[in-house]
Amino acid sequence: MSLETDSRPNNLAETSISDWWLSKLSDRVDSDGAETIDVRAPATDAVIGSIPDCTEADVERAVERARNAQSSWAETSVDERSKRIDRFGDLVLKHRAELLDCLQLETGKSRRHAVEEVLDVAFTCSYYADHAADALGDDRRRGVFPAATTARVTYEPVGVVGAISPWNYPLTLSLTDVLPALVAGNTVVLKPDEKTPYTALALAELLERAGLPDGCFEVVTGRGATVGPALIDRVDYVSFTGSTETGRAVAERAGRNLIGCSLELGGKNPLLVLDDADVETSARGAVQACFTNAGQLCLAAERLYVADAIYDEFLEAFVTATRRLTLGTGFDFADDVGSLIDGDQLERVETHVEDARDRGATVLTGGRRRPDVGPFCYEPTIMTDVDEDATAACEETFGPVVSVESVPDVATAIERANDSDYGLNASVWTGDRTRGAVVAREIDCGTVCVNDAYISGWAAVDAPMGGFGDSGLGRRHSPEGVRRYLESRTIATSRIGPLDALPRLPVSWYASGMFTLARVMHRLPTVSSVKRWLRDARS
Repeated sequence: MSLETDSRPNNLAETSISDWWLSKLSDRVDSDGAETIDVRAPATDAVIGSIPDCTEADVERAVERARNAQSSWAETSVDERSKRIDRFGDLVLKHRAELLDCLQLETGKSRRHAVEEVLDVAFTCSYYADHAADALGDDRRRGVFPAATTARVTYEPVGVVGAISPWNYPLTLSLTDVLPALVAGNTVVLKPDEKTPYTALALAELLERAGLPDGCFEVVTGRGATVGPALIDRVDYVSFTGSTETGRAVAERAGRNLIGCSLELGGKNPLLVLDDADVETSARGAVQACFTNAGQLCLAAERLYVADAIYDEFLEAFVTATRRLTLGTGFDFADDVGSLIDGDQLERVETHVEDARDRGATVLTGGRRRPDVGPFCYEPTIMTDVDEDATAACEETFGPVVSVESVPDVATAIERANDSDYGLNASVWTGDRTRGAVVAREIDCGTVCVNDAYISGWAAVDAPMGGFGDSGLGRRHSPEGVRRYLESRTIATSRIGPLDALPRLPVSWYASGMFTLARVMHRLPTVSSVKRWLRDARS
């Protein structure tokens, strides 16, 4: 099978994707069950194919295949594993048109937002191909008595990783967890959301073509209530991206199984516009922050806090820029904002807006579903005067809806930004980047971008990404993103034999000598303290 689909019959309207190809992708899933799940295109709500509704036995077989392949893959050199990841990145770029079509078909997002996913995977592949060895190499650590003992930390893969990815970014949020797990020497079983399985299956094909051995990357499709627990009960580590409610259940089950987990969960992300910010630039940034992927982005801003001094000017610029956005479901670059994923998500967005209206909120633009554009399309919406008890103020909407509030000073903006159980992403807009960095340190989020919506933070793959509070556990990206998939082992060596009292030496003498040595070592400057002293002296 191949991603080269242009010459295939039965092409779906407007895309290079054929129903023949979708059927072949479904055939990649090993399932004995007769049950299937229909996959629908959000742009039309039409069925585009069906996937196996995997059973617990199907999951068990997939994990067994991954476990059988893991030892051989771990023995493959880091350099060779990195080369295959790099080759996979090249294939993703080569087949970008088909992947973009598949993403749009499954998610309903605009093409410009699908582009972000494909580019992200290419950058992520390059990073891990170039830097995996740095995270996997042994670490030399300080022994208790540096002249007499040594300590070294070695790392080995945890084994089989279970990855559970969401529907909103099925390419990015699968690969950002799968790639570091693979390059670390693990094998992976991926459970994509049942709404968006074909992107994951296309990735499996490309990984195979990049030289990944059989069994190293398995995909199981089906309903989360069945496949999720079956996967967690059989793997050695689980990474999950999704809602906070489900994340708690994943963490609880992982804890019972005594396996590690990393979770990227919900967010109610704040955006701060300080009094010295350029109004037009910050308004343009706010549009990107709030309405990318129709707001179905875990990093999207849903709460804006704007300095009183520029509030009216900013609001006018923000509303004007938002009204210019085009809403549509075409497979080209004509549309700015695409569809919501399904009727449930549309209902959630409508409920949040109507509840805010009922509580006295003013809708400055948007606030309507658009069935003339698509069955689940909703206009980008800006609200003011949102009651603090409104659902839209307290819960993540995960749609193209944002509330704007004026604040008298920076301290109030920070206080309002931190008034949330979530802490995933924040954005600060200012004419003084140094001031922005100072404010960023005061915001309780795992990532804070200054004069950018989210891309500068997310795309900094060498820096860790994750949340505070109800936004999750652990970090993805960076060396930390690799080492979550590793077990550490400390190898300690003594050059003088047992660290204990010498034969025939009174224990009291030994104890007295050790306490004296401890006092001396406590007063001796360490290398790090000397470096700090020299740095302070120079400054």
